[in-house]
Amino acid sequence: MDRDPIDGFSLHPRLRTDTWPLGESAGTRLLLMNNALLPWLILVPKSEARELHRLEPGLRQEVRAQMDLICDFIEREFQPHKLNVATIGNLVPQLHIHLIGRYRNDVYWPAPVWGRQERRDYQTEEVERLRARVAGALGQVFALG
Repeated sequence: MDRDPIDGFSLHPRLRTDTWPLGESAGTRLLLMNNALLPWLILVPKSEARELHRLEPGLRQEVRAQMDLICDFIEREFQPHKLNVATIGNLVPQLHIHLIGRYRNDVYWPAPVWGRQERRDYQTEEVERLRARVAGALGQVFALG
């Protein structure tokens, strides 16, 4: 993984390939999973820790507060029936938190979203519109990516 020259943090190659950057805080990066079938955001702490409970206490508190803000954003903006929050990391060992809005009529319901073929990549214009929504709702926390 290539280290960012500014903060020394590097994003796992699979996360870099599968996502769009949405924003960044001092301790985290906010990403959009490149699957427009669901509102699916990913929060990545800037840490070598592989488990949430292993984060340094200050960063862990920041991450948990940001998770709440992102969940509130997803609920407000997308009105899902359910939120799925997961830190599975079996294929990508870098700690990252999936925050996914689920609907009773989504193509995956009621099964998990993992490992399914159904998907639709975002178009650049869709990502830009979503970035604007994130900036309006979460811009005080995440600088636009």
